[in-house]
Amino acid sequence: MTQANNVEHSPKERWGCLKITGVLLLVIIVSVLVTVWVMKSYLFVSEFTPVNLSAEEEQVLEAKLNKLNVLEVSPKETSQQNTNNEPETLKPEAYSEVGVKREINFTEKELNALLAKNTDLARKLAVDLADDLVSIKLLMPMDEDFPVLGGKTLRLKAGAEFSYKNARPVVILKGVTIMGVPIPNAWLGDMKNVDLVSEFGADEGFWKSFSEGVQNIQIKEGHLQIELKE
Repeated sequence: MTQANNVEHSPKERWGCLKITGVLLLVIIVSVLVTVWVMKSYLFVSEFTPVNLSAEEEQVLEAKLNKLNVLEVSPKETSQQNTNNEPETLKPEAYSEVGVKREINFTEKELNALLAKNTDLARKLAVDLADDLVSIKLLMPMDEDFPVLGGKTLRLKAGAEFSYKNARPVVILKGVTIMGVPIPNAWLGDMKNVDLVSEFGADEGFWKSFSEGVQNIQIKEGHLQIELKE
């Protein structure tokens, strides 16, 4: 037996080894817990709960939709129309803009309720209205063939300023976050914190037409109001 094998570790050395082993185990446990939390929070996310309106709120929303000439058809009515193959009968009337308000007016709850009533986006998209700020949460199912994240669902958040200043609309992207990580401005085409109307409104195209057609934009906590020009 060699001399090296006869050397006994002192209690202090053994205690040091136990401390290192304990720290390693703790790091492993914490890493596993963090991984599970990330997977649950950002990859295996649950769908949003659709917004439901009260009977009174439903009547208010229907009145707004009627003013906008938006037709609401229930699934039962749609099924009957598809079965009978009979188009809706419209009443002839002369076109007129007299007395018509050039205004779009919705609450945050009404916008989310519209998603729930008309599309399957209600479980994947949620809209928040704050002062001069529109924010969204979006669940993005990834294609099965997508590398690493195939078949998973990503949580995306985005926010943009909407306001009306100096006699023109202001639209500014505040940022986009995926899986809790803000996307670099360079990846967003350097569009973050840029007034899109001011940047592109002078050129012919969408932003110029949008700017010239808007009279006012007011977004306050839980409420959206857009006034259009003639």
